[in-house]
Amino acid sequence: MAQTALMTTDKLRAVADADEPVQFRQVPHNIEAEQALLGAILVNNEALDRVSGFLEPIHFYDPLHAQIYEITTKLIQSGKQATPVTLKTFFEHAEPIDAHLTVPQYLGRLAASATTIINAHDYGRTVYDLAIRRQLIIIGEDLVNVAFDSPIDQPPETQIQEAEGRLYELAERGKYGQGFMGFGTALTQAVEMANNAYMRDGHLSGISTGLTDLDNRMGGLQSSDLIILAGRPSMGKTALVTNIAYNVARSYRSEKQTDGTDKVLDGAVVGFFSLEMSAEQLATRILSEQSEIASEKIRRGMIDENEFRKLVEVSQEMSRIPLYIDQTGGISIAQLSARARKLKRQRGLGLLIVDYLQLLSGSSKKGSENRVQEITEITTGLKALAKELAVPIIALSQLSRQVEQREDKRPQLSDLRESGSIEQDADVVMFVFREEYYVERLKPSEGDPKFPEWQQKMMAVSGKAEVIIGKQRHGPVGTVQLAFESQFTRFGNLARDQYMPERYE
Repeated sequence: MAQTALMTTDKLRAVADADEPVQFRQVPHNIEAEQALLGAILVNNEALDRVSGFLEPIHFYDPLHAQIYEITTKLIQSGKQATPVTLKTFFEHAEPIDAHLTVPQYLGRLAASATTIINAHDYGRTVYDLAIRRQLIIIGEDLVNVAFDSPIDQPPETQIQEAEGRLYELAERGKYGQGFMGFGTALTQAVEMANNAYMRDGHLSGISTGLTDLDNRMGGLQSSDLIILAGRPSMGKTALVTNIAYNVARSYRSEKQTDGTDKVLDGAVVGFFSLEMSAEQLATRILSEQSEIASEKIRRGMIDENEFRKLVEVSQEMSRIPLYIDQTGGISIAQLSARARKLKRQRGLGLLIVDYLQLLSGSSKKGSENRVQEITEITTGLKALAKELAVPIIALSQLSRQVEQREDKRPQLSDLRESGSIEQDADVVMFVFREEYYVERLKPSEGDPKFPEWQQKMMAVSGKAEVIIGKQRHGPVGTVQLAFESQFTRFGNLARDQYMPERYE
């Protein structure tokens, strides 16, 4: 290591002592493209409409060009004409470009040399792309400088996260925040969504969960929605969301477009943040569900040769589905957002799952007395991320213990821990409830006179679960009944003749 450092130092000295001057590379820019664009706008102000959606003054390399573009834009947007004559008053006292050329004269030359506005968009795109490349250089230089002289309180992980965030922001700039959309465009998108729902199996506008009755109630998982799935321990929150994740990923189908992008026809690429369970534990659950071999038998190795062969076959099929698991515990909402953006960019994310909400941390390092504010930051961040990535996000959440103190233990919105921000930011709030769990724990002895009554109740609720939709911003609330096979941790559609018309009190 020391030898390498000495060799590098020797090379630097050799360069410094050399007679030839060091050649520095210029940052990428194109003055001619900037001049051609400004000239086209000055000749025909309508040219601004072709670039104003993505081009800003900061994108110009030449400061004078940036100033000309900014003033021109303000004039046109205020309903006035932008010409060399109207701009002259803004630059009469500007420093001359050289001894023989003032800025007002330069404006006249720009307009005189302009030929057509047909290429205005291409000129604008050239200016924009070069500006992005200059930003990449700045990010790279900052990354190198910080890595060389890193503060004590800024570990490498933080530097990586900041660099990823800046790169993603640069990559996605222009995709979001496009300003006002014409109502005709919005109508076209709405009709296209309705057509896709009509053509898709089940007539869903969103992504199918694989659970028919839940899909019918919600219309599928809707883009940009934050969906909270809550329940008490042992109700099956993780089991349900794991089932949904696998169903969605297994249904994924896409086709190549002429521009090289993939058009999703069904299902989605799924990202799963498992903050509590390991990736191996999640895989075991899904393996048990699909192979119909109890997860306990898989973990203990209590399987025969045929079951092992079935496990291998199922695992080979499972390995091909686009389901990606991040098992890092204790990450912050900022870290989660950065990793989700990276997955979206590299794989084409379509559904994001967080298990579970209370294990995330906010940006603040303060104590537990600010936990409510921290949860607010987390839920607000998740909702913003869902809109930014245009994907549904399912976040699991715990319920408070007050559920256990009621006779009817079906959860409600007020049972959400730190419920204010969760309920406010969520588009959908669902609760998982299995009455079987509670009835089973009230089992009397077989000689007890109440045993037949308990047995009747147990038969009525055995193998059944409820998903209670307590809030749905764009649809009805209500209860959806599902089948639950505890040995496989699997939820499924409940046969029509198994629906419970009444509830046992």
